[in-house]
Amino acid sequence: MGYVVPIWSIPALPVAGGADLFPVRRIYCVGRNYAAHVRAMGFDPDREPPFFFSKPADAIVVCADPAAPPAVAYPPATSNFHHEMELVVAIGKGGADIKLEAATDHIFGYAAGLDMTRRDLQFAARDKGRPWDMSKGFDQSAPCGPIAPVARIGHPARGRIELKVNGQTRQKADLGELIWNVPETVAYLSGLVRLEPGDLIYTGTPEGVGPVVRGDLLEGEVEGVGRLSCRIA
Repeated sequence: MGYVVPIWSIPALPVAGGADLFPVRRIYCVGRNYAAHVRAMGFDPDREPPFFFSKPADAIVVCADPAAPPAVAYPPATSNFHHEMELVVAIGKGGADIKLEAATDHIFGYAAGLDMTRRDLQFAARDKGRPWDMSKGFDQSAPCGPIAPVARIGHPARGRIELKVNGQTRQKADLGELIWNVPETVAYLSGLVRLEPGDLIYTGTPEGVGPVVRGDLLEGEVEGVGRLSCRIA
């Protein structure tokens, strides 16, 4: 028995410090997880339960070499294409209803990532009470740097998260400002879906999101985790 169409390649990210790859199964993203960003988007930053949206696994753009930034295509159907710099969590051990105190046991590593967004489509969908899918889950919407294993860096609870566009800082905050920290996010999400090895969780973006245009160079860093860079093509 064979497949009736060609099998696609499994999306994967490099693991920092070696030649191994981390296969990407699903991508979950947390919405509104830094108070200053929540205020900037016009909402109340009270600590309500987190909410999530998804991106397809093949939205990943591997950003492994800062000296050779890959191209990220400016997507169709938008004139307001935004960057959102985030800490990314890579799940290495599956589980459902994970206890808070055990959440970090399920994490393989961390990376620096970008949640690219067609903001005009997002706002139009939001205003009509429609899903965000086409504003968030489009082609090449999830650039991500190499995964730094927990065995090497531990579990970063604090540290600078920053994004520069053409050398100018656009976003800068500290991981300690997350409304829902990483263990809380993992535990809560595992009560909604069973997490499996290969899942990524984009943990939310700080304030300072904004538009990019063709030719812009994006350079992001999560202190103690890693960097990424890409160019809008």
